[in-house]
Amino acid sequence: LCKELITGDVDPQARDAQFRHIAALRRLAHQRGIPALCIDTKKKEPLGTLDRPGQCYSTAPQRVFDHDYHHLASGVLVPHGVYDIVANHGFITLGTSHDTSAFACDALCLAWVTVFCHRYPHATELLLLCDGGGSNASRSLRFKEDLIAVSQRLGLRLRIAHYPPYTSKWNPIEHRLFSQIERTWSGVMLDSPQTALKTVERTTTETGLQVTARILDKVYEVGRKCSDTFRNIKDRFIRHDTVLGQWNYVVDANQFSQ
Repeated sequence: LCKELITGDVDPQARDAQFRHIAALRRLAHQRGIPALCIDTKKKEPLGTLDRPGQCYSTAPQRVFDHDYHHLASGVLVPHGVYDIVANHGFITLGTSHDTSAFACDALCLAWVTVFCHRYPHATELLLLCDGGGSNASRSLRFKEDLIAVSQRLGLRLRIAHYPPYTSKWNPIEHRLFSQIERTWSGVMLDSPQTALKTVERTTTETGLQVTARILDKVYEVGRKCSDTFRNIKDRFIRHDTVLGQWNYVVDANQFSQ
């Protein structure tokens, strides 16, 4: 782990073992009827009359700036995705603030109560596949603290598995959901969150992809640190696996604390 922090290297044997472990978790979740959801934040999109690559049909020419400088943007869009691997259904939360662990967890809760809880009404556990960095980083204590709140709020046990560092493109959400949304947004002028919402919900594929989207207009604080209380009680709610525990753990706000 220290070598990874210093040089950015990852033990190839550990990386291979984690991919095999994730595959086993997915098979087990499918057999037991446990929802397997991929979560991640797509790259931020500037809002405004800015030029975007690609073409789209329009009834009249659109006047846009020929550059996408930040000072020309009227805001920023932070798209967070939750993708159901089995159902081929994606949920996009369009944030207007910052990509933080609190935002990622709020987006997960919004996706669950809006769509997925109706598909899995008897679920007591979720399998969440995350990247190794970003707002849902495997080493982030803030993310783990917010996950406890998610577990308590939804009343669910959360099984977390992180993809190893530098392997985020193998997360199914990247090529099954985000790439299709990027295709839908090709050439579209994202002048407001409402425009982005309308276009993203039109995303479909021949394999039956469905996309639901919502706007989350909430301000999130950057630089937030986990509480001192969490450092003292985290072992009551989080159980790391004995093998590759830095990437695999269970969060249960209801069982472990008893």
